[in-house]
Amino acid sequence: MSNPTKEPASKQFTSTEATSSSHVYPNTEKRVVSDVYFGQTIDDPYRWLEDDTSEETAEWVDKQNAVTFDYLDTIPYRDELRARIAHAQDYKKSSQPFVRGEYTYYYKNDGLQNHSVLYRVKEGKGQAEEVFLDPNTFSEDGTTSLGSVSFSKDHSLVAYTISEGGSDWRKIFVINSETKEQLEPEIVDAKFTDVSWLGSKGFYYSSYDKPDGSQLSARTDQHKLYYHELGTSQDKDKVIFGNAEGEQHRYVTGYTTDDDDYLIILGQESTSGNRLFYIDLTSASTLEEAQPFETLIDHVDSDTYVIDNQGDTFILYTNLDAPNGKVASFNTRTKQWQDIISEKPQPLEISTGGGYLFAHYMVDVVSKIQQFDYQGQLIRDIQLPGEGTASGLRGKKEHKQLYYTFTNYVTPPTILSFDVDAGESNVYQKSEAPFDADLYESKQVFYTSKDGTKVPVIISYRKGISLDGSNPTILYGYGGFNVSLTPSFSGTVASWLELGGVFAVPNLRGGGEYGKDWHKGGTQQQKQNVFDDFIAAAEFLIEQGYTSSETLAIRGGSNGGLLVGACMTQRPDLFKVALPAVGVLDMLRYHTFTSGEGWAYDFGTSAQSQDMFEYLLGYSPVHNVESVSYPATLVTTADHDDRVVPAHSYKFISELQDKHQGESPVMIRIDVNAGHGAGMPLNKVIDLTADMYAFTLFNMGIQQL
Repeated sequence: MSNPTKEPASKQFTSTEATSSSHVYPNTEKRVVSDVYFGQTIDDPYRWLEDDTSEETAEWVDKQNAVTFDYLDTIPYRDELRARIAHAQDYKKSSQPFVRGEYTYYYKNDGLQNHSVLYRVKEGKGQAEEVFLDPNTFSEDGTTSLGSVSFSKDHSLVAYTISEGGSDWRKIFVINSETKEQLEPEIVDAKFTDVSWLGSKGFYYSSYDKPDGSQLSARTDQHKLYYHELGTSQDKDKVIFGNAEGEQHRYVTGYTTDDDDYLIILGQESTSGNRLFYIDLTSASTLEEAQPFETLIDHVDSDTYVIDNQGDTFILYTNLDAPNGKVASFNTRTKQWQDIISEKPQPLEISTGGGYLFAHYMVDVVSKIQQFDYQGQLIRDIQLPGEGTASGLRGKKEHKQLYYTFTNYVTPPTILSFDVDAGESNVYQKSEAPFDADLYESKQVFYTSKDGTKVPVIISYRKGISLDGSNPTILYGYGGFNVSLTPSFSGTVASWLELGGVFAVPNLRGGGEYGKDWHKGGTQQQKQNVFDDFIAAAEFLIEQGYTSSETLAIRGGSNGGLLVGACMTQRPDLFKVALPAVGVLDMLRYHTFTSGEGWAYDFGTSAQSQDMFEYLLGYSPVHNVESVSYPATLVTTADHDDRVVPAHSYKFISELQDKHQGESPVMIRIDVNAGHGAGMPLNKVIDLTADMYAFTLFNMGIQQL
């Protein structure tokens, strides 16, 4: 075994022909349940695996894991890979600092801690840092993670959330910020929530009524906004929004303005578009006497939210009649709208700090930032260290020193401080990642998709590689929900590059990289565009000599898991390895689990119309597995995933194991006591990454590193 701390050679794979072998999978019984959609009968033989509370399902999970881990144990360099990946993560990592009261707070991980620790330092020279919250102490096995941390307006109190076992359900704890003493029993069963304080008297949070049946998979539909007054029990919490007619929404968010004058309420039916309401809190001595909410946006045709206020004037982001986004003001007294920052050709994100607006634009997926005053006057273009992703530049109005992070695929993150008045950036903290960026390059090129659309892809690799089609390559994608894949450094990706691999990320339609039209171009009955873009990226990499069908793996998670599942069933000949993670794979039934119906803006549903049903049936991975040879496949999921329930993955692998005609393994790796991915302890991340890389390389014929 080679030393994982040694700098890898530029070419270090030893390949032979992969040995064919038979794989014996657990018998998955077919119990056909049939559904009728618009007169067409669809069989669902593995419906029983949807019951995540049954002993039968648990036994099936154990048997599948036994087969998978027995196979992974045979890969001779699996332990070496884990050591390499752990080494790539073993360095001090810190977040951008933020100031609350007399303290500066920041998250820090000393290296291989499962979770980053929240520290603070008091103002003044020589003050020692102290641990404020350490999620590594929340559970013995590291499966309980820290979520959001919210300070009261006077900074004397803190409400923080935790997730247990990776679940989206949260508990909320309230502590004294000085003594860190817990002040009252925790709030339980909160979900998809922020915590927003009203002064220091209480706070707003969101949740659903507890569902009937499984808490992990049963449908959750009606979201509600609650107010919790400190010193009272949770059963006394008042429903502020979500009970009355006209208030029903799948997702509800509430937050107060910094001056506590207004409560802002967003109501969403899906993951795109929201109604916008507000409550004037200034004319009431108690919450019960507050004025009823007023409607600012009465439809879900835009994403619109309040980012700040100046007295009775709201400052808002909106993409209403501006697909790429703009900043506008709305006066609550005169009801007048006015543009502040007009729409530009590039998609906009906005942040505030130091009394300024910071417009973050994506120009061909690369960050550009401009600073404006609140009247929309351009102050300056902010000079960034290079081409990549800059994030941050947010803070309170009184904070004149802000922070941002700059990174790309081969540049470990650097934190910079920014003087909002002078416009000067200075390095605040450099990364300590054990990665020599000078040995690698990352370049963006454009390729042509099936319908002629130009799509960007960023390809990262070690300098000097041969374009002879022999390079093990991971093609990673997402393509949905207006999510933009901007270049950022990852220790796990760095490990792949150090091994001599190529890592390529195309910016597919369905994402937000080119604004709302780019997003819409990959939704509902245009979803095939996303798959075509991904397939075209694979063909481009092969044509250019980066890789071949014998050395190409595809990877994606969640909506990206759907992407991998659809592409491997449509073009099984094109890829050597497929790695669908926590994927949405049963497109006829996804909307019947947890809050899945909220994804209908992107996917449509099988109940929507006959045309939509037929379109979904045409690409749904579970329903399009045939008796052909598929790539070596490692499906990954977790038994506590209550976002994309693991039944998607269970049913998909059952179909593959039943019908796959080739010799390549088709297996599933199921993490126990883990969820959709957020808050996963680092040791589990390292284990999962090592297993994916080992499976990938071994099935490309790599016998030793």
